[in-house]
Amino acid sequence: MCEAPGSVVTLLCSGIQLYSAERRIADCILADVKRASMCTSAELARLSCSSEATITRLCHKLGFENYRKFQLALARDAMEQQEAQRMRDEGQDELHQALLNILANREEELRATIQAIDTRQLRQILSLLRSCEVMEVVSEGGGLPVAFDASIRFSHLGKRCVSSAVHEKNLAFAQTLTPKDILIVLSASGQSAGLEEVSAAAKGRDVPVLLITCDSHGPLAQLADYVMTASNREQRLIEGSHAASLLSPNVLIEVLYYLLRMEDL
Repeated sequence: MCEAPGSVVTLLCSGIQLYSAERRIADCILADVKRASMCTSAELARLSCSSEATITRLCHKLGFENYRKFQLALARDAMEQQEAQRMRDEGQDELHQALLNILANREEELRATIQAIDTRQLRQILSLLRSCEVMEVVSEGGGLPVAFDASIRFSHLGKRCVSSAVHEKNLAFAQTLTPKDILIVLSASGQSAGLEEVSAAAKGRDVPVLLITCDSHGPLAQLADYVMTASNREQRLIEGSHAASLLSPNVLIEVLYYLLRMEDL
């Protein structure tokens, strides 16, 4: 590999598709990064009830040439977590520590989101956004505020941009788009019957589809021409059911907005 893949923890939390045995290894690592970083591949295989061959495949899937380089990256993660813990321990009280936990979590989330951007694909997306005649931004439920914000931002760039909370309006408008336009779909889960219907309608008219999601392998990704992955670390802050964070999808909209304003990019 000519370029270091980066943080193991970030990669494991980035929404990458893992098989059950690989997920056991990931869960074992995330449960105790420091312990995992000191394990040989055989020891990690025993701890995660998997095999060394599966560990090797996971290393390659994450972009590491071999287990040694994977282990070194994991050791860096362990050191960063230890430093973050030291900073939390220096907090004045439990409330202050909770604030530090949220800050660290959101920093990880944003870092993972930015690191996951494919710059070659990004240039193509920016070119489409600059040249398109009409943008339609669609979402559902908790993602609607991000969709409306995107519509307002892109309208400030002089683009005709529409968005609605009504599925029937989104579907009807998608059926009027042309290949010179673009459909932007926002879905944290990566699956939604309503959004799939709108995406399929646009695809049927040869309209480029951009998906912003936390799951780059979901059904909506199969209908998209371009996928930007938003990292979601909500499960590391609170247990049980929760609404997906809007921070990362909104940051990706901001990335597109600010880059579109930079004429030389």
